[in-house]
Amino acid sequence: MPFVYRLQKVLDFRIRKKEEQLIVLQKAQQALYEAEQAIQLNQQEIAVTMQNQRQADYTMYEAFDTYIHHLWEKAVQLETVKQEKLEIVQQETQKLVELEQAVKVLEKHKDKMRENYIAEEKAAELKGMSELGVQRYFQQSREKLEEEELLEQKLKKRKGN
Repeated sequence: MPFVYRLQKVLDFRIRKKEEQLIVLQKAQQALYEAEQAIQLNQQEIAVTMQNQRQADYTMYEAFDTYIHHLWEKAVQLETVKQEKLEIVQQETQKLVELEQAVKVLEKHKDKMRENYIAEEKAAELKGMSELGVQRYFQQSREKLEEEELLEQKLKKRKGN
């Protein structure tokens, strides 16, 4: 009879949850990457605007200053968004670690149960072989006794003749 793990459905459920959490984590990491990209684009926009300000007419300085202040405020907002996304990634990573631990616990339990099953099967097989050996021994002993009795009877017949 093959090994059947009685908690296989629970193990499968936990593995499925772990895989789902991995997908959630990947989406959170993608959102973090997009937030970092937005920050980089904003930094580039600030650099380009400052470069353009240096080359612009002095009458446009106030407009450039206003726009640069707007970009700096946007940078602060983007950094806040990035921090939020980073916290979400850390939370999702922690959830994934917990789910992985739960799966590992059941996998270790399954391995122990399989080892116990194999040991029990071997013990049962040895017991069966042992019983066969004992039966064979008694059968051979009985046959030897019968042969000895036959020999004694033949010897008695010969002596008796």
